[in-house]
Amino acid sequence: MTSDISVLIVDDHPVVRDGLRGMFASAPGFAVVGEASNGVEAVERAAVLDPDVILMDLRMPGGGGVDAIRELTRARARAKVLVLTTYDTDSDTLPAIEAGATGYLLKDAPRDELFTAVRAAAQGRTVLSPAVASRLVSAVRAPGAPGNETLSAREREVLALVAKGTSNREIARELFISEATVKTHLTHLYAKLGVKDRAAAVATAYERGILG
Repeated sequence: MTSDISVLIVDDHPVVRDGLRGMFASAPGFAVVGEASNGVEAVERAAVLDPDVILMDLRMPGGGGVDAIRELTRARARAKVLVLTTYDTDSDTLPAIEAGATGYLLKDAPRDELFTAVRAAAQGRTVLSPAVASRLVSAVRAPGAPGNETLSAREREVLALVAKGTSNREIARELFISEATVKTHLTHLYAKLGVKDRAAAVATAYERGILG
C-alpha cells in the first residue's frame, strides 16, 4: 500500500482553506497535514510538517506566495509547490514558475483536475495547463537570449511527454531509451530553450508553438 499524499494548504481566506480541506478529506489517498494563511507561515509550517505537496496561493497579506516559493527552493524543501490561485496574468505566473513552483492551476479548476495535479506534483511531474503556459511570454523573447537553437526530433518527443506529466522512467520506457539518456535530452533542451526546469520548458514550448 502507498501512503497518503500529505498536503499543506496555504491561502489567506479561511473559507477557501476549509473548502480545500473538506475536498481532500472526502477523497482517498490524501491527508491535509496543516494550513497557513500567508507565505511566511507556509515556510515555517513546511519546515515542521514536511508535506509532499504545498497548495500555494500567490497574493496574500503578510507574505506572498512567490517569496515563499523562493525561500522553500533556497532551503531545498522536499515539498513540491503547486500554485492554486485566481490570477493567470504574466506578472503572476512567470515569477512563480521561475521561483521553483512545480505547477500552476487556477481556482476554477475541476476537483478531479486538482486531485490529478496534486498526485502528479507529488511525483515531481510538471503540472501546467496550456491556458496558463501560453501566458508565460515575457521572459523568453529577449534578444540574444538562449533558446534560438532548434530542438531535435527526439528532444521534441521527450518534451511532448514531459508536457503530459510523464516521469523520466516512463519516458525511457516509452521511447526505449535509458533514464540517463532522457536526462541528457532534458539537459540539452533546457539549454536550447533557455530554461532551468520542466515547468519552464513546457511553458516556453507552448509559447513558441513547439507544443500545440
